[in-house]
Amino acid sequence: MELGLVTFADLPPGVAPEQRMRNLLEEARLADELGLSVFAIGEHHRTDYLVSSPATALAAIAAVTEQIRLSSAVTVLSSDDPVRVFQQFAHVDLISGGRAEIMAGRGSFIESFPLFGYDLHAYDELFSEKLELLLAIRDSNPVTWSGKHRPPLEDAVVWPRPLQDPIPIWVAVGGSPESVVRAARLGLPLTLAIIGGQSYRFKPFVELYRRAWAEDGNDGRPKLAINTHAFVADTEDAADSAFAAPYLQGMNRIGRERGWPPSGRAEYEALKSEYGPLALGSPEQVAAKIVGFHELFQPDRYLAHISIGAVDHAAVMHAIELFGTRVAPLVHEAVGDREH
Repeated sequence: MELGLVTFADLPPGVAPEQRMRNLLEEARLADELGLSVFAIGEHHRTDYLVSSPATALAAIAAVTEQIRLSSAVTVLSSDDPVRVFQQFAHVDLISGGRAEIMAGRGSFIESFPLFGYDLHAYDELFSEKLELLLAIRDSNPVTWSGKHRPPLEDAVVWPRPLQDPIPIWVAVGGSPESVVRAARLGLPLTLAIIGGQSYRFKPFVELYRRAWAEDGNDGRPKLAINTHAFVADTEDAADSAFAAPYLQGMNRIGRERGWPPSGRAEYEALKSEYGPLALGSPEQVAAKIVGFHELFQPDRYLAHISIGAVDHAAVMHAIELFGTRVAPLVHEAVGDREH
């Protein structure tokens, strides 16, 4: 099972964007040096997150890393142009020597839709059509295509081409059965983000994905990634001290926008319990939680979202170091080699 990191490059008050970008590059370089498999960056168009263009940040990271795979998490495809997405990630792939991936999703925020002139009423239709075009561009060049939401393409050459043929495209979902089935029908690997609730409640989505894959007669084996919030420190108390307050502050800030009830210590304890999705504590505790995810879902990849909210950069770097040097060996020993 591959182990990697996800970040949204949160930008808390008092941290300059330039400094946060330097921190982001440090996180990625450390993950690469530790031999982690994936480093993924989210796309947002808000003042509390740094990165609106994952491909740009990933290109900078590609130039200073050697082996780690580089992905968006996610590319908000519904409000972007698939031609430009493909071109940008082709550049990341060429800079990195064939390490780029695209993780396409509908996004959990809506700011990009009015920003780029898209109608939110076409939220799902936009994603479906643009994913179809992105795959068409990946699989043929020149490409001929027509749809409802952009001008058609007639024998269009999309250039440059990536080093990888084909460049991996994952579909990221948060619990929509329709999105899970779409990924399976298209023969695409799936990333399932588990942020709240109890982890076992998401098992039916995994079963649905694998069943739909088999029913559609796709070649090969379906690939699955699980993504949860995580934090590791020398002890559980140290992890709580560094992570709990900024984590709850960040989640409650988003919750107020969406009308969610406030979360406090009781909700936090439930998330980090045996049945919750938050992988937090000492290296042994975090490894045990990830092994539990493997037993429950049998994923090919686990992505830890460690850098969240206003968690101190030094604490994040220590967490990444522990994740690579102590958690990863324990997980690989328990579940076997990362490639299976």
